[in-house]
Amino acid sequence: MIAVIATSEGRYRDPWHPFDETTPALAAVLGEAGFDTRILPVDDALATLDAASLLAVNAGDPWRHDPPPIGAPAAARDGFSRALARGIGVLAMHTSLSSLRDYPEWPVATGGMWVPGISMHPPQSLATFDWAEHPLAGSAPLEALDERYSYLQSFGPRDVVATHEHDGLTHPVVWTREYGSARVAVDLLGHDAASYESASHRALIGRLARWATAA
Repeated sequence: MIAVIATSEGRYRDPWHPFDETTPALAAVLGEAGFDTRILPVDDALATLDAASLLAVNAGDPWRHDPPPIGAPAAARDGFSRALARGIGVLAMHTSLSSLRDYPEWPVATGGMWVPGISMHPPQSLATFDWAEHPLAGSAPLEALDERYSYLQSFGPRDVVATHEHDGLTHPVVWTREYGSARVAVDLLGHDAASYESASHRALIGRLARWATAA
């Protein structure tokens, strides 16, 4: 199975996330899960999904620049729409819910969006996350040195896999959902290479990717 990783280049980069560390780490985990991984810049990746079983996104917010370079190539927008329609698997990692803002189907497909000025996270720390009642929940605790994203905007129903507590509220950190024929898995962990050093997190990513592709 081919997994295309859409990673940060150009406008999809930001000063807070070491994509040059996390994208190879993600590719290694997907390779361990049985995928043939191909890494491409975001817009190139979304234009070349016809042979892919999985689209994994690890990219930053393209609109953080001043002025924001709004707009995506038509070939990329059309390619993403075709892939969703045929039922490609999707794995959205960490800050990708603040990304792909020029792709109208992205937030409704993933079921969530980072909202500037509202969404936040407490300082990065070693945390244990709570499993929900979900078939992909693990038997060992989910632990990672990571950021705990909070107060994201949600779109539509989702099946929560793991959560964390912040300010007395429960925030989903991993979930799955279906968007038409596509299976979508969202993992808000993965800030830097330290997160991918967690055995429980690596195992979860593999389960999410296989679930998204019904493998």
